Amino acid sequence: MKQLKILAAMVAAALGLSVLIVGMGSHGGAPDAANGASAATAGATQAALPWQIERLPDGRSRVLGLTLSPEGQSGASTLADARAHWGPDTEIAVIAAPNEDGTLEAFVDPANAGFVTGKLVITARLSPEAIRGIKSRSPKGEFMESTTRKFKIAAEDLSQALAAPITALGFIPQANLDEATIVARFGEPAERVRSNGHLTHFLYPALGLDIALDTEGKEILQYVAPADFNRLAQPLRAASTAQ
Repeated sequence: MKQLKILAAMVAAALGLSVLIVGMGSHGGAPDAANGASAATAGATQAALPWQIERLPDGRSRVLGLTLSPEGQSGASTLADARAHWGPDTEIAVIAAPNEDGTLEAFVDPANAGFVTGKLVITARLSPEAIRGIKSRSPKGEFMESTTRKFKIAAEDLSQALAAPITALGFIPQANLDEATIVARFGEPAERVRSNGHLTHFLYPALGLDIALDTEGKEILQYVAPADFNRLAQPLRAASTAQ
């Protein structure tokens, strides 16, 4: 769960702009994927759109050109697959807060998901020992948001990083979203969880998707394998209950 928390923090930290709402609603009604249909049924031109989520057997899913598998299960795309799909400029680094091992992540900016432009953060799985080794051999570490640091991958560690399986995706659309747009594109959520006065999470367990709608900041779409969705949702529910 620590990986997903860091993903959310890094997605938020990656934002540095304020934009106007664009007409996403002019491209049609609610997507087939929100109703459980395969992304392939929407046609090739729609396959890369953020709401075109293909549900696969064994609790897996395919979204934004990458396959997500439950923890401990094979079949997930790797960071090598991400770089092949999103291009060689995909940046790979270890992101770590003080006193934490950190996580292996990749960044695509800009990320063009069909006609929707945004930023993409890809989280991959490596053991804590491997992460610590990569950090110790990093040729460069730089501060990001607050005390969080980004450690560049040394050439000798790149093959290990590229082989790491992807566990989660975070997509920040350049366009501001609102509740009407979210429901039109993804359908009614199974659950809404409010975590503070301005942040509401729209939960779609069958799709492995959490959409964080922030009235004071940017929206974040977080994707995990549907079979792993509780790992993402339970801390949100706990935080909401505590508040």
